[in-house]
Amino acid sequence: MAALTQEAFALAAEAMGVALAPEALQSLARYRELTAAANARFNLTSAAALADIERVHFVDALSLAPLLPRGAASLVDVGSGGGFPGLVLAVALPRLRVTLVEASRKRAAFLRETAEALGVAAWVEEGRAETLAHAPELREAFDAATGRALGALPTVLELTLPFLRVGGVLLAQRGAEGEREAQEAANAARLLGGEVRSVEPAGGGAPFELPHGERRRGVVVVVEKVAPTPAAYPRGVGRAAKRPLR
Repeated sequence: MAALTQEAFALAAEAMGVALAPEALQSLARYRELTAAANARFNLTSAAALADIERVHFVDALSLAPLLPRGAASLVDVGSGGGFPGLVLAVALPRLRVTLVEASRKRAAFLRETAEALGVAAWVEEGRAETLAHAPELREAFDAATGRALGALPTVLELTLPFLRVGGVLLAQRGAEGEREAQEAANAARLLGGEVRSVEPAGGGAPFELPHGERRRGVVVVVEKVAPTPAAYPRGVGRAAKRPLR
């Protein structure tokens, strides 16, 4: 499958309600270059995904834009890795203040350097979500949250919901089993102060494709923060993955 041209990428974004300014398109092209240059050192993405980064990572990230709460001013991307989806959203939506949480020192350094090079409103917090979510300046401080590569949905919930203010929204990208996962994780969400509100098609239903062989994220589980997260959560490092809430 051929990589997306810049024109096709812009049209895919527009189909999801994201009008990319020329400056944003230029920044994303630069982002691609920086990712390619750093990928061998930091293992940011697969070679196949890098060759088609607009479709695999950029369009995938922008598919969240239509689902952001109206008036959302801040977003935390937990386990940001190479900056997907948080840094892409920071480029595309300049009004959004994005914080990227990344445990790997090398990847965090890449994110800082890239955000500075692109001139976007993105800040990097280096460390584990289990620790950072207890920091007073970060706990319950954000309007929206994402966490694309954190594992099972209960794990995603435990590592993201503590960062959200009451009234904030988690947008959890999931695959074909997203509806079932959302039902099974409903109690875990409640334990953490959340409520599963809906399971939405990625991009608000706008048609776009990911290449064959890549992980598909066909739906987004929307979880609203309806009450403060109990102080015990998230639990210690690794426990959310080893012993997911039920």
